[in-house]
Amino acid sequence: MTVGRAVTETAERLEAAGCASPRVDAELLVGHLLGLRRSELALEGNRKLSPREEAELEQMVLRRIDREPLAYVLGEWGFRRLTLRVDPRVLIPRPETEIVVERCLARLAGVEEPRVLDVGTGSGAIALAVAGEHPGARVTAIDASGGALEVAGANATRTGIAIELREWDLFTGLPPGPWDLVVSNPPYVLPEEIDSLEPEVRDWEPRAALVGVGATEAVARGALDVLRPGGALVLEVASGAAARVAALLAQLGYRKIETARDLTGRDRVVEAVTTMVT
Repeated sequence: MTVGRAVTETAERLEAAGCASPRVDAELLVGHLLGLRRSELALEGNRKLSPREEAELEQMVLRRIDREPLAYVLGEWGFRRLTLRVDPRVLIPRPETEIVVERCLARLAGVEEPRVLDVGTGSGAIALAVAGEHPGARVTAIDASGGALEVAGANATRTGIAIELREWDLFTGLPPGPWDLVVSNPPYVLPEEIDSLEPEVRDWEPRAALVGVGATEAVARGALDVLRPGGALVLEVASGAAARVAALLAQLGYRKIETARDLTGRDRVVEAVTTMVT
């Protein structure tokens, strides 16, 4: 089988399985197998796969047909400037979370050595991106899952970015500060919503990192106790939940509450600051 034929047949099989972007997925799978960029596949279209390569591709395709997320099949996923290891112990980093990092960096501009707390770090995406793009930042990342922290630690090693990792349950409060910024992408899918999600999310991504009642409020309340006066809170929220979360922050006493939109124009980030000491 040639490279070109492998891409075509894989795309056809993935389309039949109901995958949302079969051609792109096929190109990424074949490219990953051969160590090629998608743009390089056409140049290698007549190259024949070895029996070993065909067997490895078949195993990857079967996993994707089973609706295992492409990122888990590949074992890695891009996030801003980073390529991170991912597996079913952690959520797959998403484009809307890149906006969270942008807002954190904007809040930290001009602060030479800010202390940052990432609550529910998962793969370490937010913590590593902030630490990598603000060299002076001292970032601590917490998660209740030991497995997630193993993935985050592997990603810290892989990227060469230093962060502190702690196993911590956010519902017990947050680690003592003072922190200049607390950021979180907490679980916010409601239990009754889980069955409506795509199979890749519903059946494969870690339920504890997806579904959560009260997690956003717990982070917001906990951050009040550990942020320095005038420190910032940045939260990713569910689509359609920004107004409710903004109202919660106002009720808790935060000020300068703002929202930011994701790439699709939906309000997905809510941020605010604590009251300055007078």
